[in-house]
Amino acid sequence: MSGIRTNAAAGMLGVSPNTLRSWERRYGFPRPHRSPGGHRQFALAEIEALRMALAETHNVSSAVALARERGAGPSSSQRLTSALRAFDEETANRLLDESLALRSIERTIEDLLLDSLATLLQSGRGGAEYEFAWRYATGWLSAVKRLSPPAQRAEGVLVLDASAAFDLDALHAQAFELILRRAGLRTLTLSPAIDPARLGRAMRALRPRAIVLTGRWISLDAIGRVVYAVRAIHNEAIVFDFRGAIPDSGATTVARLGSKPVAARDRLLDFLQAEPAEQPSRHPRSPALALR
Repeated sequence: MSGIRTNAAAGMLGVSPNTLRSWERRYGFPRPHRSPGGHRQFALAEIEALRMALAETHNVSSAVALARERGAGPSSSQRLTSALRAFDEETANRLLDESLALRSIERTIEDLLLDSLATLLQSGRGGAEYEFAWRYATGWLSAVKRLSPPAQRAEGVLVLDASAAFDLDALHAQAFELILRRAGLRTLTLSPAIDPARLGRAMRALRPRAIVLTGRWISLDAIGRVVYAVRAIHNEAIVFDFRGAIPDSGATTVARLGSKPVAARDRLLDFLQAEPAEQPSRHPRSPALALR
């Protein structure tokens, strides 16, 4: 995208085209180039830099000075949010690629991708912008997952994901599994609605040391039945909660990993490396008892 026309640039800044032209004359910024037909074409990076500076300073002259000083700046969740809100997949890809040149995959996922989706969700779930962004994010995470190195650790992790399509929790679950794989763990994500009687082959192959519960769209009884079935096959599995899948009643024995994928990975690895006496109980007395 080489440039945007005056009306589009003014719309991004929340001003009239005449106001934008007056800023160009007075401050010399943003400075457009001319198309072969003589139309103004503004650089998207300059408009985005000015938009963010205006949001911070609420003063035109200060914002122009700040935007000039910063230039386009490094990839940020604000810039990614703007690209996704504009349905601009090309720019979103470029911003994520730029981020990967400066940050790890884990930090790019958490600081840019998930943060951008959270911002879009706040402005209204059910809108075309959020649905586009959600589908874009899940596709990007799937592509990165395919490039992940093979598991190097013996521990397996079963993720029971009770989130629904277009839930932010669903993206966090997908990101969490990817980050666990990059840490060398073998993973498998299933729905807790799965028939417990049909888990045998999968659990014998995975031999999970941890069962991570996430999402909020299934009953505790259904989750308990699956957990009980898994432990009947591999009783070393420890149950964890990610992002509040299990209500915190104060009496639950489920260990909580928090709400951020990178910190959750670190806590999970700490549990897996701890001595058995330091780990949560592995043996519930009934299918759902340890979840309450």
